Amino acid sequence: MAQPTGVDTANTTRGPIEYAIRGTGTPVLVLHGSPGGIDAAEAMSRFLPTDEFQAILLSRPGYLGTELGDRRTPDDQADLYAALLDELGIGKVGVLAWSGGGPSAYRFVALHPQRAGALVAIACLSEQWVNPTPDLSSRIFQTTRIGDWLMKKLVAHQPLQVIQGAVSDESSLSGDEFDEHVKYIASDETKKQFVLDMALTASQAGSRKAGWDNDLVQFAKSSDPGWDSISIPTLLVQGSADSDVLPENSANAHAGIAGSELLTLDRGTHFAFYTHPESDRAQAKAIEYLRRVD
Repeated sequence: MAQPTGVDTANTTRGPIEYAIRGTGTPVLVLHGSPGGIDAAEAMSRFLPTDEFQAILLSRPGYLGTELGDRRTPDDQADLYAALLDELGIGKVGVLAWSGGGPSAYRFVALHPQRAGALVAIACLSEQWVNPTPDLSSRIFQTTRIGDWLMKKLVAHQPLQVIQGAVSDESSLSGDEFDEHVKYIASDETKKQFVLDMALTASQAGSRKAGWDNDLVQFAKSSDPGWDSISIPTLLVQGSADSDVLPENSANAHAGIAGSELLTLDRGTHFAFYTHPESDRAQAKAIEYLRRVD
C-alpha cells in the first residue's frame, strides 16, 4: 500500500512528526493502531466525506517517517498531537482512533480538553495488554523483510487467503460463521480493499519496528486513561467477537466516560467498524458524532 499523497513533516515544539491532510471541512485527527502508520490512518479515514471533513493523518512516534525520540508514553504522544495542531494552526478537532491508537487518544482528550470536540474510539485499547506469543508463521510474516515481501505477493495474487488470515487472527469466529464472514468481505469491494490495505501496514519490522516495540512496553503498563476528565461526545464501537482488543476494553471506557455511547456490532471482528454487515450504520453514527465539533 502506497503512502498518501502530500505527506510532509511538521517540526513541532515536541519534535518532528509525519502528517498529511485529506479533504476540507471539520478537522479530524486520525490515530492509527499498532503496528501501522500514516498509510493505515489513510485507510481508516476513507469513510469520511472529503467535502465535509479535513482528515489529519499521521504516523505515531516510531512508525514510518516519525522518529520515536522521547515521545514514548501516551502522554508524550498526546502532547505531540497538540503541538502538531499548533503548527497547523488548527484549534479544535474530532478524534478518530482505532485499537493501539486508543491510549494516546484518551490521553489527548483528557490532557487537552480544549482541543477536542468529539471522540470516536473504535475497538480502542484501554487496559493492560501483552502481545500473545506468535507462532512461527506469524513471526515470519510480521517480523521479517521476507515476510513483508510475501504479504505483498499474497495481497496481489491470493487476496482470499489474506482475508482468511485477518479474520482468523482478529476474531473468535469459527466454522460456518467464519466461512460466511470471509465470503461476505470478499464479495464487497470496499471491505475487501480495506482488509488488503491494512494487511500491508501490519509489519512489525523495518520502519515500523521502533513504534511497535515501544507500544508493547507502554501497553504492558497499568495507567489511568483519564476518563473522568473526558466530557466531550464520545462514541465507542466494538465487535463482540474481537479477539485482539477484547470487548471489555470498550465496556470499561463506556463505564468510565460519562455520557458516552457504546455501539456493539454483534459477532464483529477487530475490523468490524469497516467490514461488519452493519458497518455503514456504524460509520454514519461516527460521522454524526464528528459533526459535533464546534
